[in-house]
Amino acid sequence: MNDQAQKLLADLPVWPRYGDEERAGLLRALEQGQWWRMGGSEVDSFEREFADRHGAPYALAVTNGTHALELALQVLGVREGSEVIVPAFTFISSSQAAQRLGAVAIPVDVDPATYCLDPEAVRAAITPRTAAIMPVHMAGHFADMDALGKVSADSGVPLIQDAAHAHGAEWRGHKAGELGSIAAFSFQNGKLMTAGEGGLVTFPDEASYQEGFLRHSCGRPRTDRKYHHQTSGSNFRMNEFSAAVLRAQLGRLDEQIATRELRAPLLAGLLAKIPGVVPQTRDERVTNHPHYMQMFRIPGIAEADRNALVDRLVERGVPAFIAFRAIYRSEGFWEYAPPATTVDELAARCPVTEAINADCVWLHHRTLLGTEEQMRAVAEVVAEEVARA
Repeated sequence: MNDQAQKLLADLPVWPRYGDEERAGLLRALEQGQWWRMGGSEVDSFEREFADRHGAPYALAVTNGTHALELALQVLGVREGSEVIVPAFTFISSSQAAQRLGAVAIPVDVDPATYCLDPEAVRAAITPRTAAIMPVHMAGHFADMDALGKVSADSGVPLIQDAAHAHGAEWRGHKAGELGSIAAFSFQNGKLMTAGEGGLVTFPDEASYQEGFLRHSCGRPRTDRKYHHQTSGSNFRMNEFSAAVLRAQLGRLDEQIATRELRAPLLAGLLAKIPGVVPQTRDERVTNHPHYMQMFRIPGIAEADRNALVDRLVERGVPAFIAFRAIYRSEGFWEYAPPATTVDELAARCPVTEAINADCVWLHHRTLLGTEEQMRAVAEVVAEEVARA
């Protein structure tokens, strides 16, 4: 790689992005004199603005994305002994949110092209104890909401969208809040919008929102002055400073998505020309893709070689990461694991996840905020290092 290409990689956009809008928001939150949501106005304003952008009747901001999932599951009636179907290929919060409620997380396999939940695997995993189905919109790519919606309607088991990667995404022109199911978002430092940490739940109806509000505030109604706690719950309230930053981040979202929508096809096309590299596929029904990650597989590569490849890419200035580990291959999964099940048994049920676990790489979404020349420089380095691997 020549010096110019190396400089292009060194100049890739950093993350998070921020400016005067975030500074003004923080000062506004500071000077209002009330720094928690019950006294200030930033959280309320952010919830309204996010709900409007995502087509949701109601939104509730919370402490982080994991708590958003936990709260959403609790509102859906998930309790000790319930089963929640989750992708085997996802960040472990998807399963841990259910396990923290005493529920059993049931990992099922994913589609080899989109890396999203396989609807037929979901259908086969439903039992009388199944209380929720949790599709994860992997890397911002919607799971097959048509097929999953039919599975949900046929079985009577509700969907909860893990939309931690999917800010601004659309399926057939519909936003996450317009699909009739609860959706949970994350604002952790690497996400498409961030305040360092934070989360949010969108609700399709007032009753579920009101229950969510109670449970996110220790079971206490908004106007309570007598410590009348109507339900069980916890303190998942977002603070005013985080909400002020996120209001500014929301204002940046559409412009950044537009840039990534331009760059992602270019980079994916360049990656697809590299022998052995297979980029994540885009379903034509995804009409707006925020591109949380640029993901690709190298089928047949050994896991150790994939890991070494990622290390070399990072050394050369490409913001690369290994893909998520299969959730059942982390020790944390087994503290509250399905009874009478082993790693080998789950692996046998999830052959696609097993392959992705070993051969998948992702590039940080800040890459896609770069120039066309930077996309070519990234692809050049990937090609060189894949050839070495």
